[in-house]
Amino acid sequence: MEQKSNAGYAHPEVLVSTDWVAAHGRDPNVRLIESNEDTLLYASGHIPGAVHVDWTADLNDQIRRDYISRPGFEALMSRIGVTPDTTVVFYGDKNNWWACYAFWVFRLFGHLNARIMNGGRLKWDREGRPMTRDIQAYIATRYQAAERDDTKIRAFREQVLQHANAGLPLIDVRSPDEYSGKLLHMPNYPNEGALRGGHIPGAKNVPWARAVNPEDGTFRSVDELSKIYQEEVGLRSDDNVIAYCRIGERSSHTWFVLTYLLGFKNVRNYDGSWTEWGNLVNVPIAREVPATSIQEATKTHATA
Repeated sequence: MEQKSNAGYAHPEVLVSTDWVAAHGRDPNVRLIESNEDTLLYASGHIPGAVHVDWTADLNDQIRRDYISRPGFEALMSRIGVTPDTTVVFYGDKNNWWACYAFWVFRLFGHLNARIMNGGRLKWDREGRPMTRDIQAYIATRYQAAERDDTKIRAFREQVLQHANAGLPLIDVRSPDEYSGKLLHMPNYPNEGALRGGHIPGAKNVPWARAVNPEDGTFRSVDELSKIYQEEVGLRSDDNVIAYCRIGERSSHTWFVLTYLLGFKNVRNYDGSWTEWGNLVNVPIAREVPATSIQEATKTHATA
């Protein structure tokens, strides 16, 4: 499945091209999965044969703030006709933002045979490739999943606090205004409940979308990514890194980039992110200070 354009990535096998999907998307051992921020987008048109995985209804517990259980994941995989040997190929809107989120959740349950269609819906559409509103039904499978493993690629608040106190690398992938504390939410989005603005002390700001080419949504070259994350930020491939955003969706994209494209060995996604950290009692928050402040060009630390 490796594409020539993927040369140089640490794990080029995790990406497939739109050409590959056009040729192999209907193969019996392949399942295309569309996962979008806009959960109504699939119904307006999708790649023929693709199934819909709704990040709110299918991947998240409907009562607790957590992901689905092992039985829930097994039921999802059975419904979309997937076996442990099926190659699942994710794609979606917003530069594969939510496709990477779904990929990350599937990894929690140990489904390793997973890929991302480079460029997502944007590239497929701009190439004038076919879309359909037909819903493909697949024969249900009997899928047996491993217990969800939250230890390797997921971080929790106490772990993040220890990580920050130890001065280990944190990457805040939100917009600069969210990072500075000017906004409590993504630009052009409503506030989702954070009471404090700012960032986790020590975190460096690398907005997630810097990793993609704006013209077609594909990932930047390995040289460009290395310049952003290693030269500019100073990360090393053997660093213990935690990425976070608002609820872990944008940071799952950065987790994917660092892990699979640059080959970092130890990257975790803090999915509690700012909607949790910005509401926690007695945790440190850093904010940028206006230039007019007597503490010019420094950061202040507040307590939430």
